Amino acid sequence: MNKIALITGATRNLGFSLAEGLAQRLDPTDTVYLTGRDPARVTESVHRLSKVRAEVCGEPMDVAMPDAVERLADLLAARHGGVDIVFSNHYARVQPDDDPRVVIDHYVEANNLGTTNVLRSFAPMLRDGGRLLVVASRAGSLRALAPALHPRFENLQSLDDVDRAVCGWRDAVRSGRAPGQAWPAWINIPSKIGQVAAVRVLAGQRRIDDLRRGILIASISPGLIDTGASRAWLDLTGAPQPDEVAGPLLDLALDPSPHEAFYGELVHVGREEPGPFASAVRSGSIVPWK
Repeated sequence: MNKIALITGATRNLGFSLAEGLAQRLDPTDTVYLTGRDPARVTESVHRLSKVRAEVCGEPMDVAMPDAVERLADLLAARHGGVDIVFSNHYARVQPDDDPRVVIDHYVEANNLGTTNVLRSFAPMLRDGGRLLVVASRAGSLRALAPALHPRFENLQSLDDVDRAVCGWRDAVRSGRAPGQAWPAWINIPSKIGQVAAVRVLAGQRRIDDLRRGILIASISPGLIDTGASRAWLDLTGAPQPDEVAGPLLDLALDPSPHEAFYGELVHVGREEPGPFASAVRSGSIVPWK
């Protein structure tokens, strides 16, 4: 059966490298859907791809709009009957001098509610052996959060529960109450925890049937990437470029092995690197949830 792949946030950086890598590695009978919010950038990105083998379709999709995500899912269902590989990779960027109270609404709509929109619409479409990988980071571990806040993200039963937990944090940031509630100043941390929590909840609902069908749903920590967005926050001297980082993620997505140990987990895929929660994080290792 022909493979169908979809990448969100695919017009730049890691998302573009994932789309290009899939288009180069898959067969001419396969189809890669390159998506992004801006129609002009989607079209430009499709034209910028090099050495592709698979068919590439550019499709505008704003992940923050549930109807837009559902429409594209319906389109793929009508055309292909399902999907084999989904990379949820979209990311709304912020700068160090941005006021969190001002940017938090858009940030959460794209990065968190956008992720649960993708999970709701595309997880039911996964074919046997399918892959749904949410690009997150090691900041998605509860170890990055004050212990008093852990219960906000524990024992959640549905994606709606995850959305409510994330929106509770969003409201605290918007109102200026977040520092007094021990939320970290860097809004990336609770956002990534929300993404990882969403994957864990979805995996908990689907585990038995997915493992039987060889489906992998997981969140991915790709490690540091040298991009303009990251450079504003960190010293990225020696950090890999997006195309270097994409390789191991594509290996995981295209590997037919079941990877049962990774199911529902946050998995570090890429270079071994030091971190604040372990002496070193090896590629293929599971990042503890708490």
